[in-house]
Amino acid sequence: MRIARWLDLIDAFKPAEGAPPRSLGAFFYWCLSGSWPVLIGAGLISALAGVMEVVSALLLGRVIDLALASGPEGFFAQNAALLLGALLFFVLLRPLIFAASSAANSVVVVPNVTPLVLSRIHRWTMGQAVTFFDNDFAGRIAQKQMQTARAVTDVASECINVVAFALASLVGSAVFLLAIDARVAVALAVWLVIYFGLIRYFIPRVRKYSAKRAGARAMVSGQVVDTITNIKTVKLFAHTDHEDREALSAMAVFRERSLEFGVVSATFRLTLMTVAGILPVLLIGGTLWLWSLGVATAGDIAATGAISIRIAQMTGWVSFTLMAIYGNVGEVEDGIRTLTPPHALTDAPDAQDLPPLRGEVRFDHVSFAYGTGAGGVRDIDLTVRPGEKIGIVGASGAGKSTLVALLLRLYETETGRVLLDGHDVRKITQESLRRQIGMVTQETAMFNRSARDNILYGRPGASMEDVIAAAEKAEAHDFIMAMVDHAGRRGYDAHLGERGVKLSGGQRQRIALARAFLKDAPILVLDEATSALDSEVEASIQDALLRVMEGKTVLAIAHRLSTISAMDRIIVLEDGRIVEEGTHDALLERGGTYARYWERQSGGFLGEAAE
Repeated sequence: MRIARWLDLIDAFKPAEGAPPRSLGAFFYWCLSGSWPVLIGAGLISALAGVMEVVSALLLGRVIDLALASGPEGFFAQNAALLLGALLFFVLLRPLIFAASSAANSVVVVPNVTPLVLSRIHRWTMGQAVTFFDNDFAGRIAQKQMQTARAVTDVASECINVVAFALASLVGSAVFLLAIDARVAVALAVWLVIYFGLIRYFIPRVRKYSAKRAGARAMVSGQVVDTITNIKTVKLFAHTDHEDREALSAMAVFRERSLEFGVVSATFRLTLMTVAGILPVLLIGGTLWLWSLGVATAGDIAATGAISIRIAQMTGWVSFTLMAIYGNVGEVEDGIRTLTPPHALTDAPDAQDLPPLRGEVRFDHVSFAYGTGAGGVRDIDLTVRPGEKIGIVGASGAGKSTLVALLLRLYETETGRVLLDGHDVRKITQESLRRQIGMVTQETAMFNRSARDNILYGRPGASMEDVIAAAEKAEAHDFIMAMVDHAGRRGYDAHLGERGVKLSGGQRQRIALARAFLKDAPILVLDEATSALDSEVEASIQDALLRVMEGKTVLAIAHRLSTISAMDRIIVLEDGRIVEEGTHDALLERGGTYARYWERQSGGFLGEAAE
């Protein structure tokens, strides 16, 4: 059902301006920017609903005073207009205002603020460098996004639904009591000072323990998701008990944090409810005393009683809500620490989109060691001509994948430059850079989406005919057509499971190849692109690989040296440096490192002995 367009008062997916601040108030403002007029309007409606509570008590007091003055015989005849007005107030006006307040919060605010905040946090998180995700649990990051968005929404909602309502009720009550006698109003003021003093004492503690509980909860989620993600490994190594202990350890910490939060919460509510019980005694007793002095009327007693009992009841509601609000504030603070670090790798302020490439790649004396001084690459000086196909070989840790990561600007060079057609990759936008580089990795990345969607990731606007053509080139079409998933979806509509778990390694890699074929980028990177394929299947797609490489600049990393022996040039890396380069035949004639690798490989692979 499509909800009326006029309810879309908040643009639920509007991007935020700039980076998320790391201070609490500024972060809330960043999250909610663009929605403030609606939030303020909803708060005013809620405040109006709070005023209705005071008006209800005033009407009650007025009716009682008129009843005592008129007597039973003439009461209805003499006060028909007031009684009709009271009827319309209670039956029509008051319900409409409360309904409007509820609708403003539950229909306009909450359904729009949650996606607004979540989309902004998610968008910022997606811009983080690869190292950000390498250093944390995927489940924990996802949990933090959801948790922070929900907490910000709950704070906004409860401030509208409860705080605005309660403050309007308290202000209206104070004005009414002041009209009776200043002394009663002073009694309410003294009570409020004590009430808010207790809140000020307890809230920082609630906030502190809530943040600890949120952190422990996210760690449980991260631990559980990490185990489930690697469930096959867990079962293969028969480590169910070990993973159970790891999960229980995280859950035990979460239980301790929850108990700490529960104790301070229970103490907070008990104290405030005790103070709330004093209010009716204070206000009703004070009004009765004034009545005995002839200052207050019986209607004033009734109205004061109704107001004091309502405030006392509301105190428990408000205390519970404030506890929830500050509990959520603690979760938001925990989310800020996790999700809002500045992006470690950003586009330059004057970065331009990369124009269509011829395909020249130049590593200009590039060094990078992951900030540790060891590993990575050192002083790489290499030019790959447009359309040239080079193979990159070397033992594990020689720097092959680092070289490719620097080309894609997944990391920033520590010294030197990476140039594409003369453009420094640091001076062009990351998105435009990666759009012109196709890549098939050793660890093929699959989404739990349809086969069609996974292939279309290479070029989202492609037609179905293009998708099928790419799949056929990658020798993937036949097995895709035979697929049926758990929901009965078939062929290209069948879902592949999380990380493509329903496919064999070779099938995953062929879909990844189809994705690269569809992207048709001028630069192609093959990082062990056929490592999961058996020899027969590899042979069957070699012609397709040659076709897709035609006219492209190709950088191919391989341990199976036979897959790169026909490349225009082979680069041999050792300890992060280029130690040899040349054609396959020339390197064999030289009798150096490459020749030694070729002699020692087993089954066509660069083996451990060489490493």
